[in-house]
Amino acid sequence: MPPTPNTPPLPWADGAYSIKRHGVSLTNCDSEPVQMPGCSQAHGVVLVLRVTDLSILQVSENAATHLGLRPEELLGKSISTVVAEEGERRLRECLEKEPIERNPLYVYTLPARGSAAALDLSLHTIDGLAVLECEPTAREAAALPDYYALVKKSVARMHAAQTLPDFCQIVADEVRALTGLDRVMIYRFHADFHGEVVGESKREDLDPWLGFHYPAEDIPRPACEIFKKIWVRPLPDAAAPVMELVPLINPDTRRPLTMTHCALRGASIMYSEYLQNMGVAASLTLSLLVDGELWGLIACHHLTPTQFPYQVRAACEFVAQVASLQLRTVEQRESLDYRLRLEETHNRLVGQAAQDAGLAPLTVSKPDLLDAMDATGATIFHSDRWWSVGDTPSDAQLDDLKIWLDARPEFQSAKRPVFATDSLVRDYPGGAAFSRIASGVLALPLARKMGSVIMWFRPETIQAVKWGGNPHAKPMVTGPHGPRLTPRKSFELFTESVKERALPWKSVEIEAALRLRVLIMEVVVSRADQLAELNVNLTRRNEELDAFAYVAGHDLKEPLRGISKYTHQLLESAASTDGESRQRLEGLTRLTARMDSLLDSLLHFSRVGRATLRFQPVDLNEVLEEALEMVAARRQEVPTTISIPHPLPTVKCDRMRAREIFVNLLANAMKYNDKQEREIEIGWRTDDTRGPVFFVRDNGIGIEPRHFDIVFKMFTRLHGRDAFGGGSGAGLTIVQKLVEQHRGSVWLESTPGTGSTFHFTLSEPLQP
Repeated sequence: MPPTPNTPPLPWADGAYSIKRHGVSLTNCDSEPVQMPGCSQAHGVVLVLRVTDLSILQVSENAATHLGLRPEELLGKSISTVVAEEGERRLRECLEKEPIERNPLYVYTLPARGSAAALDLSLHTIDGLAVLECEPTAREAAALPDYYALVKKSVARMHAAQTLPDFCQIVADEVRALTGLDRVMIYRFHADFHGEVVGESKREDLDPWLGFHYPAEDIPRPACEIFKKIWVRPLPDAAAPVMELVPLINPDTRRPLTMTHCALRGASIMYSEYLQNMGVAASLTLSLLVDGELWGLIACHHLTPTQFPYQVRAACEFVAQVASLQLRTVEQRESLDYRLRLEETHNRLVGQAAQDAGLAPLTVSKPDLLDAMDATGATIFHSDRWWSVGDTPSDAQLDDLKIWLDARPEFQSAKRPVFATDSLVRDYPGGAAFSRIASGVLALPLARKMGSVIMWFRPETIQAVKWGGNPHAKPMVTGPHGPRLTPRKSFELFTESVKERALPWKSVEIEAALRLRVLIMEVVVSRADQLAELNVNLTRRNEELDAFAYVAGHDLKEPLRGISKYTHQLLESAASTDGESRQRLEGLTRLTARMDSLLDSLLHFSRVGRATLRFQPVDLNEVLEEALEMVAARRQEVPTTISIPHPLPTVKCDRMRAREIFVNLLANAMKYNDKQEREIEIGWRTDDTRGPVFFVRDNGIGIEPRHFDIVFKMFTRLHGRDAFGGGSGAGLTIVQKLVEQHRGSVWLESTPGTGSTFHFTLSEPLQP
């Protein structure tokens, strides 16, 4: 927040900031500068060294207490002023040989000198600087425990744990045995970053906090980010004053010192007050990390100030690292049966999808998506529609939810594309409308190009949550720098009824869902490859068939003309031939004429298949007028009335092929009609899914429903060879071919004795 006129600036931006000098004025926890407070803890000394010559650039103001030299006596001097030449040699050796970048390591113990106590020295580098931390040693204590034996026992017990609650309890017990502190808690973060105590070891006279929940604000986000980078955070005395670094700004870098990895880093005011409000005088906090993310903390409290020597911290850090590695194993071991059942069912589901060449069986067949997953509803968006099973939101609600999910960063992740929540309304306000059946959502994208997605749902489960104090209390006080947020003062049991929340998704369920996604994607990709191969083969065979039809029709025409010619010559010279022989020659003439007609149709069909269409905007009224002119002669044979109730639209098509469609349908309508007066209607209508649908309707002889498919087959006639003027039976086949080339479809409706209506589509209209 900006400084007030009477308040000295709080320079977070340039880092010239010290809790001790400037205080703090905050209105929310996440804005507190916890990484660079500009101060160290009072029980030790921090020295910042130039790496090249190990000269002292910064030192904490309490240097005289522990080193016997004031800051002004140290700044600019060599570190040998403090540790002598042998100590400087050891530090240089550590700098050259040890992996100390952002990784503090113990170097050696500086012996006591006069009134100054012996100090443990730890060294790490950061931002091109060397940071030396000096703390009172415990190495000379006669009763130091055997930390190796203690840690070895702790690790063995952790390996033997079968369930997560047992594991957390063992970790709490073992850390308390190592430290001797009054209370050790295993604190687990939930999806919304609030915490829960899932393991506890304590003094018998202390009230239990196991099962208590704590709001996310109790451990702000900046602190969580630090705990992802460090393993141990000691605070021996929460009430002790902090010591400011002298100077605050490093003279070489012109920046403040980044104290993230310093064990002596001064505690934030919020945290110190928080501990004091809880009655805690000292704390030791250890990180629990799984896959680089903060799973939880090992929070250790003591009611009186106490030291945490390097040996204790090192032993606890090792236990925390082993516990972090074991957490995933314990969770998987605990859920082994459930995981195996999920995998078995998912394998069967994918097998069904592979056989049926689609994803619909995942919801309409057995087993389905609900037979393994602990959920009450599931849905898949596939082939432009929702396929659902169990209790799910409506399709309209699912559409809106999918749009929101598609924009989420989780869905864009290439590594782990999954969204999981136990309270959808927390992130998606629209979820309130269906929270009763879908407060919990587990969702994954499938084929991105097709926009496919799979989701499981869990209903609202009203829960009674035990909080360690009222989580909604945010006390404010007026301090020297203005209004300031302070920690809660009450940590008594506070029970709250929580709505619009489902049972949380387990990691085993999320992992199983991700594996199912991979399996489904393999089926989709495999099916796409198969279809691509089939399309290539089909295209090649169609091209071969068209070429064969063309060659066959063309090459057969020549010998057929010869047969026809010789037959006519025989008829002309066969005046004395008996009647039976003449009759046979006349039959041969008719057969050659019919075969010639069939070959003409075959050649025309092959040309239709081989032709390249030219798509352009075409006024179908002009096309229809040309088609009517071409069938005008047939129209005169029998009185024919042709009506066009509404003008036809302009569409994008091949003009010549569109005219041929109308010609064939009109000729068909006139030909198969036994009425004294033929009636034909030509029109169109709008269809929401198909676009414009055209039709040619007649009052002819009609077609029985069982013959609807047959009439489109090549050379198929439903009547005698010479009935209704004969013909090759290729007209409707050519119509179907031409319509398909326009990416349309053709179908008919008919009633025998009443008439037929042929419908077809071409493309979207360009204008009415």
